Amino acid sequence: MKELVPGGNLPLPAGPVQVRVPGGFDVSALITDDGGKVAGDADFVFYNQPEAPGARLAPADGTLTVDPRGLRAGATRVTIAVSAADPDTALRLLPAPALRLTGPDGAALARFTPPRPDRETVLLLAELYRRGDGWKLRALGQGYADGLAGLARDFGVDVDDGPPAAGDGDFLLPAPAAGDFLLPAPAAGDFLLPAPAGDGFLDRVNSARAAAGSPPVALDARLTEAARAHASAMAEAGALSVQTRDGVSVYRRALAAGYPFLTVGEHLVSGPRTPAEFVRYCLGADRTRRALCDAAFTHVGLAHVTGGPAGDTYWTALWAAPLTPGGLARTVAEVVALTNRERAAAGLPPLTADPRLTAAAQAHSADMVARDFYSHTSPGGAGPRDRAVAAGAAYGTTGENIACGQRSPADVVEGWMNSPGHRANILAPGFTHLGAGLAGGGRAGTYWTQLFGG
Repeated sequence: MKELVPGGNLPLPAGPVQVRVPGGFDVSALITDDGGKVAGDADFVFYNQPEAPGARLAPADGTLTVDPRGLRAGATRVTIAVSAADPDTALRLLPAPALRLTGPDGAALARFTPPRPDRETVLLLAELYRRGDGWKLRALGQGYADGLAGLARDFGVDVDDGPPAAGDGDFLLPAPAAGDFLLPAPAAGDFLLPAPAGDGFLDRVNSARAAAGSPPVALDARLTEAARAHASAMAEAGALSVQTRDGVSVYRRALAAGYPFLTVGEHLVSGPRTPAEFVRYCLGADRTRRALCDAAFTHVGLAHVTGGPAGDTYWTALWAAPLTPGGLARTVAEVVALTNRERAAAGLPPLTADPRLTAAAQAHSADMVARDFYSHTSPGGAGPRDRAVAAGAAYGTTGENIACGQRSPADVVEGWMNSPGHRANILAPGFTHLGAGLAGGGRAGTYWTQLFGG
């Protein structure tokens, strides 16, 4: 397998190739001619339009399959982009996306990991392009700051912005058909607080979860209180956002309402008129269905508020599982087990869990939530070795991995393995012991720490 650098290229074998970018990313593809423009909106392949001639995006895992022989006439290039799967999570808070390319026989052909983005919201990772009678892949790694809508516009896709109040990340249902009857929108500044979860909301949710093989969730008054507060803040600002203009994230609202969580998910939506329409929206796409049907969640809170500058309806659903000592211990143990699985695959001995390193890792995750920072160095200047020594674990060599936003041990370990620096810590031969920690809250929802010693 070839490791590519920005600008590097690779001849492609004849037949379909597959591109996968593991982690919390959405993959998109734009099919263009030599002029870099699409022939029409159908040339934009993304989660809401997963197929075009010669290209298909698998909804289950985001794998993009491209068969150059099947592309439309005149197509000479396929540009591959990634954005955060959660539109309210900054790319810079995720590990650098690692593109993996496999050939028609399933053999790994290439891997490309660009520099970690800063302010960019979309990364152009690579392009497949025609060269003579064959095709090649070129690694790009170029940042793009205007979101998928801006990217699509520059490639010639006709983007419908919707009503003025809608922006990147808003989710709007289609306009009602003729014959539908809507109540008049309230005047600006009016706020209506309907019952948080009426109209059979819970029955519909648990029916969908049962069909997916997941256990039912129960309504939780604390999560409903947090959802109502967040929906009200979004309505007042007239915008969907994980963190509203008062500086409070939806995750902090859950903690403030008295629900410390082990894992969390959210739907922030504008447009649906009833809980039934809200559930239909959530089931309408793979990425929104995942949270509703996630087997890890045990509780939910739902609220919607109508009002604000444009009289729109803003919905917040919070899905969560409570923080318990046993649940935290199982989660940390799973992080250690998955880390040792990666070491075993590389022919390395397992790391031994050290409760002192675990205590230091847990304290750092909790500190990042409490003091609202994301760094290996705390606001007071302490680093990984300082934390290990303070916990009584004075190893000769110390290393640390941190991450935020991932909702499960599998996701966070996969993200670390897709980032060269984090991967190097996991596979360092000199490390012998490991501690892991997790805390919920802050801007990203979950904050993870691995502390290594050797």
